[in-house]
Amino acid sequence: MKKLILTIAVMILSLGQLTAQNSVKMDTTEHYTFTLSDKVTRTAVTFKNRYGITLSGDLYLPKNAGDQKLAALAISGPFGAVKEQSSGLYANQMAERGFAVVAFDASYTGESGGEPRNVASPDINTEDFSAAVDFLGLQKNVDRNKIGIIGICGFGGMALNATAIDKRIKAVVTTSMYDMSRVMSQGYNDAVTLEQRTKTLENLNQQRWVDAENGKPAFPKMHLPEKLNGDEPQFVKEYFDYYKTPRGYHKRSVNSNGGWTVTTPLSFMNMPLLSYIKEISPRPVLIIAGENAHSRYFSEDAYKAAAEPKELMIIPGGVHVDLYDKVDIIPFDKLDMFFKEAFK
Repeated sequence: MKKLILTIAVMILSLGQLTAQNSVKMDTTEHYTFTLSDKVTRTAVTFKNRYGITLSGDLYLPKNAGDQKLAALAISGPFGAVKEQSSGLYANQMAERGFAVVAFDASYTGESGGEPRNVASPDINTEDFSAAVDFLGLQKNVDRNKIGIIGICGFGGMALNATAIDKRIKAVVTTSMYDMSRVMSQGYNDAVTLEQRTKTLENLNQQRWVDAENGKPAFPKMHLPEKLNGDEPQFVKEYFDYYKTPRGYHKRSVNSNGGWTVTTPLSFMNMPLLSYIKEISPRPVLIIAGENAHSRYFSEDAYKAAAEPKELMIIPGGVHVDLYDKVDIIPFDKLDMFFKEAFK
């Protein structure tokens, strides 16, 4: 059992999912990690996905829109974050630029429904994007022919997968993309051997019996410390700086507080997310990554696999979490131009 916990803990660590329960004590009532623009309105909304799970979102609208039909965007991510963090920040920025935008919590996380909590699924989380498109297309002030999506971090892979299958989506952007099925099944830089993968699966399979006997899922026993020692991997320091400090902490964020269920990797282990990425074409793809991001190779490989029209944008000096919230680095004007050109 100790080996099982260590195996899963290392996997979660590599994904930046490690967190310390109750290690940050601050008032987060109605807390957003960014300031709402005075040019934008924000309204809480709910909608159901195809599996009947009620998703919670925030709808951002430009105040000066009038009666015109708006182009619209759905945004989610990072993997383990909530709508009050990065996706809301993106929505706020894009609404300033004239879009109707819904930022939403994925199934089983944040204020969205689904039991047990803190579970991820390549299928259900892909469906969450299409459910957001359903919602946007029902709004009287939205042009159904002008809907795009943005996926941040692990939801970048989900966004590409959703766009491949959902032809209503006219354009897609990813930032700091992770291919969650690839990293969970093969590790960073595909370094996991068949023997290691087999052992991980055996451990996860045994954990299912433990969970079944206990009547509830187990969670990782290893978390980010309350303080960094200084000898942690650089990407862990970067995740800590976002999720565990006032910069990005939120009480409902998986990454800020707890962790995914131990058996969460099972559904990703043999479910490749990007098998049909070429079928996004002829709709455009914009893939954005930081120059110094540990995750950069996911974006580069997705770009190579995609068909035209496609564009890879590398942000000079940027690291993975810079594209979560640094508005002076995130190329919002580029996103604006990309979607407006795609919607012509």
